[in-house]
Amino acid sequence: MRKQGGVYIVIAVLTVLVLLLLQYNQPKKLNWFPSYVSHHKIPFGTYVFNDIAEHIFPNTEQVSSPPYQYLNDHPESEGTYFFVNSTVNFADAELEALLDWTAIGNTLFIASESFEKKLLDTLGLDTQNLYNGLEEVNGFGFRMVHPDLSPDTEYPFQKMDYTSYFNTIDTLHTKVLGLVKDLSKNTDSRYFNVISKTFGQGKIILTTFPKAFTNYFILKGSNKDYTAGLLSYIPSNDTLYLDNYYKQGKAFYTSPMYIFLNNKALKWAYYLALIGAVIYIFFEGKRKQRAIPIVRPLKNQTLAFTRTIADMYYEKNEQKQIVAFKIEYFLEYIRSRFYLGTIEREDHFYRSLAARSSHSMEEVKKLFTFLERLKNQEVVSTQDLTQLNTAIEKFKKRADGRNEQHA
Repeated sequence: MRKQGGVYIVIAVLTVLVLLLLQYNQPKKLNWFPSYVSHHKIPFGTYVFNDIAEHIFPNTEQVSSPPYQYLNDHPESEGTYFFVNSTVNFADAELEALLDWTAIGNTLFIASESFEKKLLDTLGLDTQNLYNGLEEVNGFGFRMVHPDLSPDTEYPFQKMDYTSYFNTIDTLHTKVLGLVKDLSKNTDSRYFNVISKTFGQGKIILTTFPKAFTNYFILKGSNKDYTAGLLSYIPSNDTLYLDNYYKQGKAFYTSPMYIFLNNKALKWAYYLALIGAVIYIFFEGKRKQRAIPIVRPLKNQTLAFTRTIADMYYEKNEQKQIVAFKIEYFLEYIRSRFYLGTIEREDHFYRSLAARSSHSMEEVKKLFTFLERLKNQEVVSTQDLTQLNTAIEKFKKRADGRNEQHA
């Protein structure tokens, strides 16, 4: 039996090792999560963009605090505040602070798939969506409109099922910078997706295509020219404040397990150690564990013995001895139940026993006077014995909180 169990263990271990080997040799899957985090090198991270931006704009600052707090702490800040994320929603006070900061001659650049209603209402804008996820040929084509930015060059992008565009704009105060086309339709219809709007002495640039700043888009073909065209609307001598607060992922990892789980070899070593521990606990525990016998506590036979002796005396018509036993047994009950000494019976004793047994002091005194009288009688009748038993049981019932049904 022990040999057969060993064979099963060997088979289980070999199976686990084969599965781990197959899993280890599988190609690593790409993480397509749109994090937009500056140090992420996944397709939709912005590591490449941040690296390029720091070369184009020498005065680049990474901002990890909320915009409202940063502008409060740095009232002298001037330049371009840049946001890129799937969605950017400002609090009311924060939006007001950003707009006030822009109005004094700065630039607010937001790249987001959707914008909050208050910002759109303030700028007199409205957005709509284009969907082509169910089409056989999907994707969208993007282009700039400025003559110096190759307006005839279209930059296709298939890694998205929908995109937004500006449906309503104020043409008198809004300049169109870029267009988007639905590649699933045989039409030349193009929609506004990048705009610039004057706001006070500054300007606001909005684009509904934040993936233009991701690693995957910039490194694919000549797409970097499109991203460079968007950045060309920011003066190169401006201080560029790159927001790291409104992001889809963590800016840093606080758990030490990230080191293990992010490295393929360490991750599978960790999993193998866990599986080995589980197997060890299962088989070792099964081999060594024994049933723990139930040790029942010893029964208190004092009551049964006392009742036997009392029955013996009762049958011999020796009520005097029975009374002595019952009184002694009752006094033992007083000592063990209420932790009171029964040798000295003064007012303090009667008062304490009355308080602990739910009786009045007069009732307790009356009971003990009756006990003392029976104890000193030479002859005790059956009626006296019955009266004694009734008095003691009545006292116990009230002291123990029992009702009449438990008598």
